[in-house]
Amino acid sequence: MAQSMTVHDPRGYPPKVVGKRLAPRLSTLDGKTVYLVDCLFDNSDVFMDQLWQWFGQHLPAVEIRTIKPKETWADDQGMRATIAADGDAAILGVGL
Repeated sequence: MAQSMTVHDPRGYPPKVVGKRLAPRLSTLDGKTVYLVDCLFDNSDVFMDQLWQWFGQHLPAVEIRTIKPKETWADDQGMRATIAADGDAAILGVGL
């Protein structure tokens, strides 16, 4: 990435951040599996439920699965492996 950015971490110390390209966009979501990742923040479960309902009404051909990490602020490698093996996309919900 050519641009410089500043990232603030609410835990009080700056993390090392390396820019990465976004994943390529899928041509369609029909017939795909999308994971809704509840990141365990306040009200993220409410947001995930609303998103689940939206997909059911507007994109019924998409299989939606919800998943949660074992804890907030920690990398859950097992969860990431599940999404990579069984999913085509993921949406992270961080709450309101």
